[in-house]
Amino acid sequence: MGKVQKKKMTSDKVRKTKSTRDVKTNPFEVKINKQKFDILGRKTKHDRGLPGISRSKSIKRRTETLLKEYRDKGKANTFVDKRFGEYDTGLTPDEKMAKRFSLERQRLHTKKNVYNLNEDEELTHYGQSLADIEKFKDMAESDSETEEKGALSAEFTAAAHFGGGGLLQKKTSSKQKGEEEGEGKPKSRKEFIDELIAKSKKEKHERQVQRDKAQELTEKLDKDWKEIHSLLAHKAPKAERKEEKPKAGDYDIIVRELFFDMKAQPSDRLKTKEELAREEQERLQKLEAERVRRMRGEFEEKSSKGPKHMSADDLYDGFILDKVNKPCLVYKEGKLEKLENEDEELGSENEEENGEGEDSDEDENEEGNQSEEDDEDSHSDLEDGSQSELDSGADSEKGEGTDDKRTAKSTLNREVVPSEEAKKAMMEAAKTELPFTFPVPESYADLKSLLTGQVTEKQCLIVERIQKCNHPSLAAGNKAKLEKLFGFLWEYVGELATRRPAELKTIDRMVPQLYDLSQMFPEAACSCVQSTLRQSVQELDDQLQAKGRATFPGLDKLLYVKITAALFPTSDFRHAVVTPALVHLSQMVTKCSVTSLRDVAAGLLVCCLFLDCVSLSKRFVPEVVNFLLGILHLAVPSKGTLGYTLVPPFKPSGKSSDLLVVKDKKAAESWEMKPLPMSRIQGVKQQDKLQTAHFRFSCIALCFTLCKRCSSLYRSLPAFREIIRPLEILLTSHLPVNDYPAQLQELYHEVLKEMEDRPTCYRPLEFEKKKPVPLKLFTPKIVEVSDYGRRRGGTQQERERMRLVHKHKREFKGAVREIRKDAQFLARQKFSDIMEKDAERKRKVKMLFHNLATQEGEWKAMKRKKRKF
Repeated sequence: MGKVQKKKMTSDKVRKTKSTRDVKTNPFEVKINKQKFDILGRKTKHDRGLPGISRSKSIKRRTETLLKEYRDKGKANTFVDKRFGEYDTGLTPDEKMAKRFSLERQRLHTKKNVYNLNEDEELTHYGQSLADIEKFKDMAESDSETEEKGALSAEFTAAAHFGGGGLLQKKTSSKQKGEEEGEGKPKSRKEFIDELIAKSKKEKHERQVQRDKAQELTEKLDKDWKEIHSLLAHKAPKAERKEEKPKAGDYDIIVRELFFDMKAQPSDRLKTKEELAREEQERLQKLEAERVRRMRGEFEEKSSKGPKHMSADDLYDGFILDKVNKPCLVYKEGKLEKLENEDEELGSENEEENGEGEDSDEDENEEGNQSEEDDEDSHSDLEDGSQSELDSGADSEKGEGTDDKRTAKSTLNREVVPSEEAKKAMMEAAKTELPFTFPVPESYADLKSLLTGQVTEKQCLIVERIQKCNHPSLAAGNKAKLEKLFGFLWEYVGELATRRPAELKTIDRMVPQLYDLSQMFPEAACSCVQSTLRQSVQELDDQLQAKGRATFPGLDKLLYVKITAALFPTSDFRHAVVTPALVHLSQMVTKCSVTSLRDVAAGLLVCCLFLDCVSLSKRFVPEVVNFLLGILHLAVPSKGTLGYTLVPPFKPSGKSSDLLVVKDKKAAESWEMKPLPMSRIQGVKQQDKLQTAHFRFSCIALCFTLCKRCSSLYRSLPAFREIIRPLEILLTSHLPVNDYPAQLQELYHEVLKEMEDRPTCYRPLEFEKKKPVPLKLFTPKIVEVSDYGRRRGGTQQERERMRLVHKHKREFKGAVREIRKDAQFLARQKFSDIMEKDAERKRKVKMLFHNLATQEGEWKAMKRKKRKF
């Protein structure tokens, strides 16, 4: 059977080889690329063979050349010494080392390392890093303070530290040649270093012996000199004339002052915001606990035979006095006095201190209280009276003697007990005090209940303590609570503005609290203010759709816009809150009709808000200029020919076109320039005609002020003259200025002067006027063209150039084609290598998992066997 199978296999192999030979030699499948014409001097690139044979040849060629180069990339089988001057016989070794060192330093200071400040220089010696060379730290050092401290022999320092054992042996071979020949073998490095150490110790011992001898001789000379000096005759020196020292100049005085000036002392590190918030919370909690204790009437009665608090100046000599009932002797202004009623004076001092203690909490509320260190140093084990006595005792210690110290100590040992009346007074005062800690209100009603009935200062103090006791860094949920607090406080400010009269002082004091909250939670503040502006805009649109006209919003809406400009930046080109607020203001002055004096006051307030918002960016607001023009038109008595144009909501004539016309000349005599009252914006009616005339004059004065402000704000604009021209015409030609008060006339002239003092207008940029440059004319080039479109003629040089250009294009295309094929070949090869690596990695991972699973199964089986046993 084996022979039969072997014969079959050989027959199959022969059949396969025959079939392959037949395929290769099959003449019907051979592809021949024929050429139509044979051209002399042209190499034919046509090939013949089987289909796809050219592709296999190109792949084989690239495999033998390009792939081999790719595999051998970055490899080298020779070692070349590329150090500078290694093969230069004209340089000495020292010159080579110096040049190499300079090149090494240049390489460290190349352009790429100019800004690398953390790079350390690596020092080398004979091509080795000094950091890697072995350091001999166990060498003995000299203890002397002379110039020879630590001095070693030249052989040791030059050879052992900077040359190694081999170089050292070369230098000392001539000295040790006889010894090595006698011993029979050279010394090892360790033996040679031990010998050097012994030699250096010997030299050190010799130097020490020399110093000891010199010291003994010096002491002997000093002793002899003292004996001789006592025998010498002493003559009194002649009285020398005292020379007057020159007075120090200004420079010397300044130098001495700087020398004795106090040097800067290191200060404590700055605490973080979280640490400050935690300390403030602990301080408020401590003060609240003390207030509750006083409110309940819990007073500690303390009597101690010895002082618990010990001063830093105390000698701690154990001298303690018990309660002394005898009168104390005291020196006052150099005279001896007798203090008989010491107990009575002590009681009066305690009452005074208790009386002052009731007001101390209010002082702490206003000034921010003391720091935590002061609270710790106040020593709660001593009462108020005893603490004051301690301070007075400390003062007496500075100015008087030890008798006053003993008197102060004896005073501290007495019992300090407040009377019943003092207790009741302190309890009542504690009940009326404001708590030091507050929880964050959960709703607007809770905040309102806390603030209602309190004065402005206490309302601000309550909000401030709520923020301090519930800082976001103290607990996880404080951030969400304080975000709600901003909305509640924002709503409360609006309610204060709707009251009659509006509590503007409280609103002004609440703005800093709103600013702090907006800085801590900008997103919550932004959404809250945006919702308020959105609601106000919606109300204005509803009025326009229902009635066709709208009225100016109330004081609360205007104050909201004013506070918005204080909380958020107004100089940004685009802001998520301020930009909608400015758009809303522009809608007010363009769509709200002016039919009463209240509308005039509200419109002027809107103009003030507008100019405040654009004071930094100096953005031009045409709505403000048009509104001021319309307001001044209301003060013009005759509405005949006008040299300016009015824009809505103003009309040249009509029912409410004479709101600011003043007909009472007596009112001009009694009018005084005052700020415009805010009560008119709320619609408070004025029944007196004189007050109404005064209000009209105030509106005109405010309008003049705004015109002056606009002139100073927009004076740098190129179109300043066109902007101010309508206002200038109205002011100079139509207003009855002569009927106005003197102060108003002065303001009027200031406005005109501000408008006249404007810079020269700039001319717009224009192209220079000149004749157009005609195009250059060339003589046409005539080329002979055949019927088939091919160009003929020309010189021999042109024909040769065209032939070379055509050949270059053809070769260039072929080169690009071959480069693309090479790139594709390399890409396929790289991809196949990556796939092989991935397959190998997967195989190894599977093998590892298989081994781990096998081990896990064996471990579980072994564990089950142990359980059975």
